[in-house]
Amino acid sequence: MYRLLIAEDDDTLRNVLVMFFEKNGFVTDAVDNGIDACSYADRQRYDIVILDIMMPGKDGREVCKFIRGKYDVPVIFLTALGSEDDIVTGYEVGADEYMSKPFSSKVLLAKVNALISRYHGLLVKDGKIKKDEITIEPSRRYVEVSGKAVDLAPKEYDLLMCFLDNQGIILTRDQILDKVWGMDYDGYDRTVDTHIKMLRKALGNAGYHIETVIKSGYVWKNRE
Repeated sequence: MYRLLIAEDDDTLRNVLVMFFEKNGFVTDAVDNGIDACSYADRQRYDIVILDIMMPGKDGREVCKFIRGKYDVPVIFLTALGSEDDIVTGYEVGADEYMSKPFSSKVLLAKVNALISRYHGLLVKDGKIKKDEITIEPSRRYVEVSGKAVDLAPKEYDLLMCFLDNQGIILTRDQILDKVWGMDYDGYDRTVDTHIKMLRKALGNAGYHIETVIKSGYVWKNRE
């Protein structure tokens, strides 16, 4: 499941965006000012950020500069400022995409998915992610292995997406807890082992992708 930060000071639009993206499988955090946007970006790992420009505290351009200086995450400006100069300035401060209001929700979702796939190296085609024998439809959290549907619990699905987002990278238990359970989790790190065991079992003949690295953690290996 991908995590999205929305910074928009219009209450109605912000709530509409939250409902729309959560309906399409995203976990969303939403704020109404630039100061909170920077604070949230500092505390939580996001897969994508949507920014209005005209916000109290810090405007969207300042927030974008702040994020760009510290994190590698795609940023979309969604704003009423649609002049050529505004658009050029948006790209100059580091935005990946620039959309003017009013906008199409479907187009915005398509741009969000395209940016996420580009940043994470996952090919999304017709709403599906394909990795070797695994097919995923993120919009409904649906998974198939070798053409057969796989029933994953919510945290097992989140673990799968976490590994796919970090292919070939050794992840410690603490890193997995932070990415999947969140920074506020205060349970035992061995819960990672339990959920990975269940995920491997659920994936069946595709469970080999998740390898244990002794004294380090786990790593996702692609089929050779």
